[in-house]
Amino acid sequence: MRNFNPFPGVRKWDAYTLYLIQVFVWSFGFSMITTVNLVYQATVAGLSPLQLVLVGTTLEITAFLFEVPTGVVADTYSRRLSVIIGYALIGAGFLVEGLFPLFGAIMLAQVIWGIGITFISGAESAWLVDEIGESRSATAFIRASQMGNLGGLAGIAASALVAALFSINTPIVIGALVLVGLSVTLMLVMPETGFSPVPHEERQGAVRQMVTTLRAGVKLVAGRRLLLILFAITFFGGLYSEGFDRLWTPHLIDDVGLPTFGGFDPVIWFGILRAITMIGAIGMAEFVRRRVKVESGEHVLRAIFLSDAGLIVSLLVFALSGNFVIAAAAYVVSQTLRGALGGAFNAWANRHIESDVRATTLSMMAQMDAIGQIGGGPGIGVIGERFGVRAALVISALLLAPVLPLYRWAGRVARRQPPNA
Repeated sequence: MRNFNPFPGVRKWDAYTLYLIQVFVWSFGFSMITTVNLVYQATVAGLSPLQLVLVGTTLEITAFLFEVPTGVVADTYSRRLSVIIGYALIGAGFLVEGLFPLFGAIMLAQVIWGIGITFISGAESAWLVDEIGESRSATAFIRASQMGNLGGLAGIAASALVAALFSINTPIVIGALVLVGLSVTLMLVMPETGFSPVPHEERQGAVRQMVTTLRAGVKLVAGRRLLLILFAITFFGGLYSEGFDRLWTPHLIDDVGLPTFGGFDPVIWFGILRAITMIGAIGMAEFVRRRVKVESGEHVLRAIFLSDAGLIVSLLVFALSGNFVIAAAAYVVSQTLRGALGGAFNAWANRHIESDVRATTLSMMAQMDAIGQIGGGPGIGVIGERFGVRAALVISALLLAPVLPLYRWAGRVARRQPPNA
């Protein structure tokens, strides 16, 4: 399975370079979709606040059910193949959403692309670390964050232009085709030299192998207090994010109100906000690369603590403000801080996970995020229906607060627990 390649004569690319390119292309296609899909769901498909949250909950239930099985596939058979399948399914899911503006079709789309994202989650970063090493991957993750934001900027511009010239669903369809194309390209040029699949004669059958690898991952997590803390941090991150991610758009449209000058379509305003956020994230990533010692867990955790503290404050300002300028500024600050240290944190977390169960353990962390979103999403949706979207967003922001003492606890534990050699 590791050598799955229908075009064996095509030369494989350097893993570091390819990773930066695929992050750029992924961000371009995904940004084309996400610039318009919430507006598409709220306006064209006519979903209510509760339906908007239920769409996200369906996605997270799918992630919860498939994260570990797909992580085990990556650890047992091929991380490369897992990534290729993942991008293909994500593209297929968004094609369904873009072509059929119905609640049922949009729910089905979440299942399809949700399965796809679980194939990539854990497997992609585990693949990179295996190919280029733990020390070099820290720099790659930071650089990839910048490339992702550049791709996102390009995707925002393309999405707004296409939506203005054609229809609001057209960027979703085009972005989906970009992701399918990325899957085909990776099939041709993606290497896999640092990973050895479990030998055929040692495999115990798909189900038994899944259970064996899962047990190894669970045993590792249960024996590492630091990983348990990271799981808790991931849970609270999911608990707050589902409500915010689904309701910030109707909050700006209905509670705050978009400016009337310029006669801009809502898609243009949301594109402008996302573009400003991307530019801020690029600058923040460069600041992190220059000033934060990514090889030092203490430096990374301190920076993330400050970033999340600022994130909570900015989320509350966004929820409570009735002025567009203040709300827009708070949104930009919150989203810039939200992704500022994701790459550094991923690199640091990878250093505390053994290679042979890395994809499975990272998938388990993603599963904790899904559990948080499943737990928080419907409740936030009900609050939005009964008390208004503003109240729901305030509660969402407060749900993130427990991560602050958890980061301090993680720092104390990490000082006593050396990373993997």
